[in-house]
Amino acid sequence: MDDRFITAGRFRTRYLEAGEGRSVILLHGGGAGADSLGNWKTCIPIFSRRFRVLAVDMIGFGKTEKPDPAAFTYSQDARIAHLADFITAMGLRKAFLVGNSMGGATALGVAMRQPELVDKLVLMGSAGLNTELSDSVRTILSFAPSRENMEKLVGVLTSQGFHVDPELIEYRLGLTRQPGAMEAYGAAMKWIAQQGGLFYPEEEIAKVKHRTLIVGGKDDKVVPPEINWKFSQLLENSWLHLIPHCGHWAMMERPEEFTEVTSWFLEQA
Repeated sequence: MDDRFITAGRFRTRYLEAGEGRSVILLHGGGAGADSLGNWKTCIPIFSRRFRVLAVDMIGFGKTEKPDPAAFTYSQDARIAHLADFITAMGLRKAFLVGNSMGGATALGVAMRQPELVDKLVLMGSAGLNTELSDSVRTILSFAPSRENMEKLVGVLTSQGFHVDPELIEYRLGLTRQPGAMEAYGAAMKWIAQQGGLFYPEEEIAKVKHRTLIVGGKDDKVVPPEINWKFSQLLENSWLHLIPHCGHWAMMERPEEFTEVTSWFLEQA
């Protein structure tokens, strides 16, 4: 697994690369301390047996540039533009996009705005539909750096009984201490709160015709199963896979099942 950087649009962007073949872009979620390595390190070696894996840090996260919120709006449009710029900068004609939560909404946004850049979509615990802000979502939006708060945050993202590696808590907490990290995170979460959530008009989602796999955990407290079912109704060329005893992080809680189902879907002609 190689740690690389590229300029996407105006911004220095970090991504992890492994494997050969068709390009699969992995997009992490938007919780505090999220990045490509922390979210995807278990899945990358499995996916790289079949694909060229590109796991990118979204703007404001991980080692990707964090522009000053005083001069930059951390909107969903900004994340969509950044991902589209990354695809273009990598010289990809079309890519498979696999996104969790905010990453799923960003992948969906590129499919809506620049469909020519996308081959297939995988939306796992994806944001993008208008729902009431739950207590779990408010925990994500209101995060302030501390070990206790990071444990609470990870607790709402995983199912009951799932063992969270203490190293993951330390790793994510460390990322929140980077210069500009919490300023960027706070600006992104403030924008989402002001909008009343992270969502698109349903009629716009329904215009997406890309083949799409929707994956969800039955115990997801952030994106419950009914949201995944709604996505499947709106996206006419979609498949739905729900995993029992699994929360918001299928890629961590059930990496073998998630990668196998996703790989099968992406390899179908």
